[in-house]
Amino acid sequence: MNKIISQLTVAILLAASTAFAEDKVPLKTDLPKPLFVGTPVPIKVANLEPQQKGKRPDFMVAPGTSNLAKGKKVTTSSGDPVVGTLDLITDGDKEGDEGSWVELDPGKQWVQVDLEKSADISAVLVWHFHSQERVYFDVVVQISDDPKFEKDVTTIFNDSADGGKDLAYKETYEGKLVDAKGTKGRYVRFSSKGNTTNKMNHYIEVEVFGKSAA
Repeated sequence: MNKIISQLTVAILLAASTAFAEDKVPLKTDLPKPLFVGTPVPIKVANLEPQQKGKRPDFMVAPGTSNLAKGKKVTTSSGDPVVGTLDLITDGDKEGDEGSWVELDPGKQWVQVDLEKSADISAVLVWHFHSQERVYFDVVVQISDDPKFEKDVTTIFNDSADGGKDLAYKETYEGKLVDAKGTKGRYVRFSSKGNTTNKMNHYIEVEVFGKSAA
């Protein structure tokens, strides 16, 4: 009898797992056109992610998942941007041309998106700069319900030299996709500390995919 019950339990779990997998759909986002200008500069960075071959594999999400960051308010540690305005970061324009990106002060800086209400976040996409091959330093992505990020903070990506466990990566037109694993929060903060070309920090666009929490 126990053997039959065990077999039934395994069958039910397998069926549930299959149904859950089939319920997922590929994450959809519009990508900008590839845009590399100038002569490529050799990049020597420790712990660099291997170059991706071909397009990024599909990232699966639950049906009804959407970009909750579109048009939302952005704040920053940097004061007024050196170039551009903060609203460019969530305006939907991901092109690499001038007028599409924001330049912030050198040193460690962050931008923060207020989703207006807490959400279950599946994935985050960020484009720093993709008209030139470069690597941004100390990239960190965090989620919290605390606007000051002083408590209940979940770090979903960290490639900083000081304790980061993720690999540094080269910027591309596809942006960097980070698995948020359903983390719940209202605020998403993106940090960086200059790049391999200069000391400034840049953002073209960020997207936060998920569903508003019940």
